[in-house]
Amino acid sequence: MQSTMSYTARFDENNQEIVLAGSIRPKGADELAELRKTFDRAIQATRGTLYLNAKRLVQLNNAGFQEITNFVKSAGLQKPNLKITVITSSYVGWSLRKFSLLQKIGSNVTVEQYDKDFYPGQSVLEDSGFIPILRTQTKMTWRHERDLLPRHGLKPAMAVADICCGIGDFAALVYKEFQPSRLLAIDHSKPSLAYARKVASDFHIEGIEYVHGDAANLLVEDNEFDFVTCRHSLQVFDRPELILKELFRICKPGGRVYITNEKNSHCLGEPRADSIQWTYNEVARLWAHFKMDIELGPKSRRFLLDAGFDDVQVESFMVTNRDGDPQDFADVIASWEDVYAGQMAVQRGDTAEFIARFRQGFQDHISAALHPKGYAGWPIWAASARKPR
Repeated sequence: MQSTMSYTARFDENNQEIVLAGSIRPKGADELAELRKTFDRAIQATRGTLYLNAKRLVQLNNAGFQEITNFVKSAGLQKPNLKITVITSSYVGWSLRKFSLLQKIGSNVTVEQYDKDFYPGQSVLEDSGFIPILRTQTKMTWRHERDLLPRHGLKPAMAVADICCGIGDFAALVYKEFQPSRLLAIDHSKPSLAYARKVASDFHIEGIEYVHGDAANLLVEDNEFDFVTCRHSLQVFDRPELILKELFRICKPGGRVYITNEKNSHCLGEPRADSIQWTYNEVARLWAHFKMDIELGPKSRRFLLDAGFDDVQVESFMVTNRDGDPQDFADVIASWEDVYAGQMAVQRGDTAEFIARFRQGFQDHISAALHPKGYAGWPIWAASARKPR
């Protein structure tokens, strides 16, 4: 068997955590002397709980797993009161199944899949039923973003990463319009990625790498991309700063990160403005219940600066019923109603009376979009920033 050894093993004493990443596939245990030293140091320096972080360990053969098993057994013998928690991730398919075997060693060993509840709204937003919303939204926002992206630094022939790519339609549009030298598109939703790959196949687009992954823990090398995008996504995470940390890491020095987010309470419409305003204020509260922030748009500058970026550029644009066919906007609103006033409100436990009023605001927004003299708007904040050289 050929040895494949391309991994890192780092002990973080402050967090009492061993972080494994890469591929551990030795021919025999003698190739793992450095790994053994890391393990020994961790045992001696840790009290209470030692964490074994395997979220970015993409390959592990039997010899490597046996060495980790020996380490867990040794830790139990040296420090019987030491607890060991192994952290795995769902996007490395074998990980939980393999490491769960370690729990047979003793009650001091637990194995967790850290993204089992990836974010509180995952059950809604990763469902295939959300796909119609995403496709119609991109159709409307692209009219603005196609001209906006070059102002934020996107040029032809760049290496581009689209993180939280969803159904891949934005990546496909970027590929056709800007012809990047490389385009990597990553998302945590398998239904969305399946849809993205089908669309790419149907339209004979072969230059996009669609990958299943976790935006907070990307299996991507440091400093790899000239331009990194993450659209309408920070707002769905309860800790967006973790995503920004990864966007910063994979961006090249001097490259730029581009994000878009909303402030849904600023959605507007005439006529019936009061009903519409009430409903979108409630949308913001509904998202907050699921620990998501659909009001994040104007906060983008602060988040980017806090993440270490400089040269921040922020602008907003309003998607309206005047952008092409008003029915497109009406379809977007109808999709919002189906998910927010249906699935999410029911899951929160809202009363029938509340949901009826909630739905009425969406219906009034649809009426405003289709009214011959009406106006309906949906505001989006676009921001980009440079990774310092």
